Parts: sequence; structure tokens; C-alpha cells
Amino acid sequence: MKSLNELFSLKGHVGLVTGASSGLGVECAHALALAGADVAIAARRGDRLERFAADLTEGYGVKALGVQTDITSDSDLDRLMDTVQRQLGLVDILVNNAGVSPTGRAEALPRATWDAALATNLTAPMMLAQRVARRLIEARKPGRIINMISIYGVVASSIYRLSAYTASKAGLANLTRQLAIEWAPHEILVNAIAPGWIPTEATEAGMAKPQNRERMEKATPLGRLGKPQEIRGAVIYLASAASSYVTGTILSIDGGYVAW
Repeated sequence: MKSLNELFSLKGHVGLVTGASSGLGVECAHALALAGADVAIAARRGDRLERFAADLTEGYGVKALGVQTDITSDSDLDRLMDTVQRQLGLVDILVNNAGVSPTGRAEALPRATWDAALATNLTAPMMLAQRVARRLIEARKPGRIINMISIYGVVASSIYRLSAYTASKAGLANLTRQLAIEWAPHEILVNAIAPGWIPTEATEAGMAKPQNRERMEKATPLGRLGKPQEIRGAVIYLASAASSYVTGTILSIDGGYVAW
């Protein structure tokens, strides 16, 4: 690599981001487009995707495509992959970002709630990673898979009751390591990002409560909550040539939360 641009540029690549109608999924899509990748965005809310795809194209000059998708549906995942490959090309960067975080006391958590969390947070990322990897292996192309876990895929929560969420994210963390080992011979690098307390559309109400915010900030060495945009650098790094010798790793973007 002879220039900074070569090290971090994603021009000529096709990225796919799930859960990209709000929150950190939006930031992940911005990151890929900023680095020059064409980007497909998937989520249940199709109206938001259409507007966001237009914004990405206008803002970065890349191709962008929104595909309304239920990631827990195998048929939707097949349609997603076919649509993206037909319109943008072979996906070689996958960001498994979509997730749910139900709360409730562990002793009273309904089976349906547990099953839904695992279906979205663990099973769906595996099914989509499978589909991306199979096509890359068949085409003999390298690739990148980035799984969005959480600090609560590494440690437990004392603020919220999150048994289904923490279990599913911990599972995704170790799945990341396993896929990294299995797909290393094909040059498909698999890593995870573990965000800390970063307010988004889905979480800002709880984080805005003074008692919660104070506990979060005190537990974070940097003494503050994160900003959504602070996830972008990690996404670009793990998707680009800069991380060519990095696989099976969890990168925490948490202000030092899990360091003590």
C-alpha cells in the first residue's frame, strides 16, 4: 500500500448492511459509502430505505439500493441476495447489524420473546453470512463480514434485564470466531464490533433517564456516552485493506467500558 487512499478505499466493492433504516445501521452504510463502496441497505421499513438510498447516492456519488427485507425469512434473504447481485454486483462486504433487545425479568421471559431475539440476533446473521460466503467461495473472491454485537456480548448488564439479548450477542461473538477460522482459507475475514452506550432512535429514551445516564457515564472510563458517528471508523477499517491480517477479532467501541 503506497497511499492512505489505497489502505482505506472501498471503491469497486459492494457492501450490504442490515437494519439500515435507523441507528447504527445508518452509520455503517454512511461509512461504506464514504469510503467509496456501492451499498445495499436492508430493513423492514422500506419507505425509509428508499429515501436513505437516494441520500447515499447524492451525498457520496455511489450506487445505493434499498431492499425491504425480513431477515428472519429465508425466502426474503434469498431474494435480497439475488436483487443486490443483479443490481450492484457480488456482495463482498456484509455488515450484520440488525437486532432486537427485548427487556424483562429472566424468570418471567416468555418463550416467544426468547425465540424472536435469537432468530433476529443470531440465526439471521448466520443465514445471511452463509449466503454471502457461498457466493464468494464459488467466485473465488475474498470478502469481509462484520457482525455487530455489543458490550453485552462480552459482559452482563446491571442496568437492564437483557437475558435474551446478552445470550444472543454472546453467541454471535463466538460465531464470529468460528466463521473466521472456517473461512480463512477463502480469504473471507470475519470480525465483530461491540458498541458501548451510544444513543440511537431505539435506545435514546432509556439513556436519557438521568439515573441511567449517570450510571452509564460512571461505568465508562471516558466519562461520556458515545456518538453514532463514532462507529464509522471501525467499519471502514474492518472492511478495507487496512485490516487484511485481522480476523476473528472483536473491536470494542465503548469508551473503555469493558476494560475495567
